[in-house]
Amino acid sequence: MVKVTGLKKHTQRLKSAADVAREVTSALYSAGQEIELDAENSITQGSVSGAGHVPSLPGEPPNRDTGFLDTNIETTIETHNPPKVHVTSNAPYSAALEYGTSKMAERPFMRPATEKNRREVGRMVAQAVRVKIRRG
Repeated sequence: MVKVTGLKKHTQRLKSAADVAREVTSALYSAGQEIELDAENSITQGSVSGAGHVPSLPGEPPNRDTGFLDTNIETTIETHNPPKVHVTSNAPYSAALEYGTSKMAERPFMRPATEKNRREVGRMVAQAVRVKIRRG
């Protein structure tokens, strides 16, 4: 007969790893929400919708007109290993605004929001791991 020792300890390690993964996923989602909010704010700040609408200058975020662009930015999560968070602009003209076209200069709003939050994302994930590991 074979005797298995340490099973309880290994089971606890696996549970702890799963808990860390959940905490990291939660931190990533929160960070994605921050990026989403910054992208939306960059579009809506100071903009005038309707008759008084003025297009943004090249290189600056687009100015809000109909509200379709800023209300179609969303944060989603894939909980696979490793967990991934996607902050996506689903308006059909998002890429044209973000990267420009042959007839229009770029008006980036997603890349600046991502860059603005890059360090904070790393800090949030590291904090989630530290807190979970300390708790055991």
